[in-house]
Amino acid sequence: MRLLLIRHGQTPSNVAHLLDTAVPGPGLTALGEQQAAALPAALADEDIDAIYVSTLTRTQLTAAPLAADRGLDVIVRDGLREVSAGDLEMLPGDTEQGALYMKTVFAWSAGDTELRMPGGESGAEALARYDAVVSEAADSGARAVAMVSHGAAIRMWTAARAVNVDVPFSAAHPLDNTGVVILEGSPADGWKALAWAGAVVAPAGDSGPAGEVVDGDVP
Repeated sequence: MRLLLIRHGQTPSNVAHLLDTAVPGPGLTALGEQQAAALPAALADEDIDAIYVSTLTRTQLTAAPLAADRGLDVIVRDGLREVSAGDLEMLPGDTEQGALYMKTVFAWSAGDTELRMPGGESGAEALARYDAVVSEAADSGARAVAMVSHGAAIRMWTAARAVNVDVPFSAAHPLDNTGVVILEGSPADGWKALAWAGAVVAPAGDSGPAGEVVDGDVP
């Protein structure tokens, strides 16, 4: 299956650099609406069979233009929501406490899944809910699926599940709003990242770094 993981469009909390993860969350800014409107053209070459979104409003608003363009209904799944910030909710992400959020997320990707976000979920819980939605999509028989989700959740899951993306790569390459990570594979056989925000991701070598970007830089 071809899997497109798409970060939602810009929100007011993105502009303010806040850890805003609660459901239903804010809507999109004017720029976020423009980003969502641009998705159908940006993904014109992708033959998408199904579109999944999280329970947060911003993913549903982001997916709406793409769903209308393809004549598809969106499938809402809680498993695709952002990693819960717990006690860090609504704190500035560019502070020491905000840094703890991403440090915890990437510790999960590295295998420390019993670690718990302060006042929030564990890595095992976050990965399990995301895995469940991906497995559901794979079991549906769809050949290509778009999932509009969230930046930390996408980077966490990809670093944990893609054979050619490691934590240093994911940590060094944030996704812009409506940035897309494209993977190929299955829950049984594993996943390989093909592209990260428009740049090709080379296969990881036995002795080289995983997730080396070629043919362009990732913002």
